[in-house]
Amino acid sequence: MARWRYWTQHALTGETLHPALPLSEVEFGRELNGPGSLTGTLAPRFVRANADLLQPGIALIYVEADGFLRWGGLVWSATPEGGKYAIEAAGWSSYLAHRHDSHGNLNGRAPYTFGDPCKIIRDIWAYAQEQPDGNLGVVVDATTSNAKAGTPEEPWASHRYETPVLGDQVDDLVSEEGAPQYTCHTEYQTNGTVRRRILLGYPRLGARRTDISFRSGVNIVSAPPVQYSGDDYANTVIGTGSGEGTATRFAVNAVRDGRLRLESVLALPTVNGTDALGRRVAAERKRRQIMGDVESIQVRNHPAAPVGSWQIGDDVAVQVNNEWVSWSGWSRITAESIRPGAGDGGEDQITLTLKRADSFHYGSPEVA
Repeated sequence: MARWRYWTQHALTGETLHPALPLSEVEFGRELNGPGSLTGTLAPRFVRANADLLQPGIALIYVEADGFLRWGGLVWSATPEGGKYAIEAAGWSSYLAHRHDSHGNLNGRAPYTFGDPCKIIRDIWAYAQEQPDGNLGVVVDATTSNAKAGTPEEPWASHRYETPVLGDQVDDLVSEEGAPQYTCHTEYQTNGTVRRRILLGYPRLGARRTDISFRSGVNIVSAPPVQYSGDDYANTVIGTGSGEGTATRFAVNAVRDGRLRLESVLALPTVNGTDALGRRVAAERKRRQIMGDVESIQVRNHPAAPVGSWQIGDDVAVQVNNEWVSWSGWSRITAESIRPGAGDGGEDQITLTLKRADSFHYGSPEVA
């Protein structure tokens, strides 16, 4: 079992506020296209003696295990509750939810015509951190993408009179089909300082992992039932691409598989090529013909997939066996929740939120 340490730091000065916070009932984790979160409690007596250690909006908090940083973020809430002092924190991107564009167009960086969302996200962070007392020291990956934001008719702009929330702008940029993806990351640098980082991925975040796996009877402690839904099934997919009216690109991919004809529509307004549309429609039809999905699993720290070995966005091989079904496939990790020492015998309790990997057009699931 990993030995966990929680410590705090002043956001502006970098001063260590407490090297080993006696935090209990801890739960933390990262997520795809979001900040992730941390909750925990302290004894009121400790808080009374150390009132300045966890001031919301100024204190940074870190989770360390075995010398590696597993999580980092900002404390946003500290509340006495039922004889305990509850704290809530969120990862680095939560900072932008509290920042606005008060200059307009990110102080001259915008507007953008066919702009790369990755560059716009970096510019949003650069604008936020160039303001007085605004530098959180967050570094955004230099990833580039083929996605586009803004057109000559309607450029991507940030209007001062709308007082736009910078976090909302980032959310909008990563919410489009085929957009870049991000997660928050924290690590020690070689000189011992902390690197606060936004991991940017395109066309996807994470990788298909063949070095780790999750299996019932090995490192899966429990899993919900495998869900089979006819609502998601289709053996015929109708795809529409760019264009309007009769000029809209159109493709149909259908197979006869002994089932009723069940249809689904895939709208891809940014796809211009007929061949590209056909490939996407065929991939969607193959995906929808595969039934069965596992939304989450509870796992233990195990050599097959030690804590810290996976990243948000990774595809992992999952095999679930129970009295009802034997299911295996590739699943994508979209979020995690880690509760140190909360499992049986003091083991760490780890819950992974999953989506079937082929729903992201990464190929059909196949587990050796």
